[in-house]
Amino acid sequence: MVTTVINEHVVRLGSPLVNWYLLEEGGQVTVVDAGLPGYRDQLSAGLQQLGRSETDVAAVVLTHGHGDHTGVAEMLRTELGVPVFVHEADAEMARTGKRQGKNESSFVPYLRHGAAWGLLREIIGNGGLKTRPIRELSTYAAGDELEVPGRLRVIFTPGHSDGMCSLLAGEASTLFVGDAMCSRNPLTGVAGPQLMPSALNRDNAQALWSLERLSHSGAVVMLPGHGEPMDDPDSAIADAQRRGKT
Repeated sequence: MVTTVINEHVVRLGSPLVNWYLLEEGGQVTVVDAGLPGYRDQLSAGLQQLGRSETDVAAVVLTHGHGDHTGVAEMLRTELGVPVFVHEADAEMARTGKRQGKNESSFVPYLRHGAAWGLLREIIGNGGLKTRPIRELSTYAAGDELEVPGRLRVIFTPGHSDGMCSLLAGEASTLFVGDAMCSRNPLTGVAGPQLMPSALNRDNAQALWSLERLSHSGAVVMLPGHGEPMDDPDSAIADAQRRGKT
């Protein structure tokens, strides 16, 4: 389990391989992404770091609809009575647990890397192979500012999925990028700012183009779905652009 205080408003949860986050404002909390199903017990410990409890959770906002980001969303929706938000283009995937179309390349060549097997073990060990459809969803669109704690502004960054979005918490100076990019490749184990691996992206060219939309956000920290926080967002984005597909 990972529980890391990013700043006075944000806590990172999950594992060294998969991240999800808590964002606090005014005594209430938004869950940003929802990890894997087995991560449910992490929530209380993370909330304690913010001086909050589960009764203070007001919303779950997903960067996209993949299973390693939706894991506890339906549990929190039903147990805590909170809404779950996702971009309209990923809503069907989040509702059904079924991925959209084919990815850019095959997963098979990545199996030569120990990191790929480590990710599979993490997913299997935390119930990630059993889809947990989200029965009720609220959808957002590019440019929306969500009426949730942290007032997240939606930056549309497709490529990893059709509805992949990054979320800017301006007051917290924090940019949640989901899988628009990562700082540790979950299939190769290579560290450093980069796109997600081709086998996990719908469209590499689109994902690379989307990075332009993240530049000059004003955030001082950028938080990915996989890897460590990035403290110089614009420099990290430039590094990922130079590296290209992975």
